[in-house]
Amino acid sequence: MPISVLLADDHEVVRRGVRAILEADGRFEIVGDVSDGRRVVAAVAERRPDVLILDLTMPGMSGIDVLRALALRKLPTRVVVLSMHAKDEFVAEALQHGAIGYVVKDAGAAELVSAVRSAAAGRRYLSAPFSAARIRDYVRRTSAESTDPFDALSARQREVFDLAVKGLTNSEIARRLAIGRRTTETHRANLMRKLGLKGEKDLIRFALRRGLLDDDAKA
Repeated sequence: MPISVLLADDHEVVRRGVRAILEADGRFEIVGDVSDGRRVVAAVAERRPDVLILDLTMPGMSGIDVLRALALRKLPTRVVVLSMHAKDEFVAEALQHGAIGYVVKDAGAAELVSAVRSAAAGRRYLSAPFSAARIRDYVRRTSAESTDPFDALSARQREVFDLAVKGLTNSEIARRLAIGRRTTETHRANLMRKLGLKGEKDLIRFALRRGLLDDDAKA
């Protein structure tokens, strides 16, 4: 019996590529694809795939928010994140919210197939160079005991932070991340609160002190 898979990514070329890889393998059945984060949970509830392949950066609702919603509904579908983000914090956050696998988008076809098969069997799969030990170590270092407020930012808040310190407005950030302007405003307000910052000048000073502002942004 083939493994049923639902694809969730806002880029058509990615969805087509993943579909082609899995269909060529012959052990998978693609039961649908979704381009908007707000539709993912409903699609999973309706089609009950064995595995959901999920992007983290999607319009309407981020991949992390999708994971939270799926966890609340206790749906049995297992989730493999397929993302361009190759940093420990993104992997850790995805796993903490229920993903069983994490594959970076520059991985090969064989790695994606292995990840989906592992997920369907209930086994964790992490794309190289990640490992369970490395992610556990990252989580320990950035646990609630950490005194660094920057560690408290979510993956999405870090994306907003990076764009904000480069001078992008809320509207520009919303377009860049394909999310709503109000959602952007909320993320921006929350990250400012977590960092104890009052205004844009404080944000820039914080980024400069931490070496988080690149040369282009300083100019």
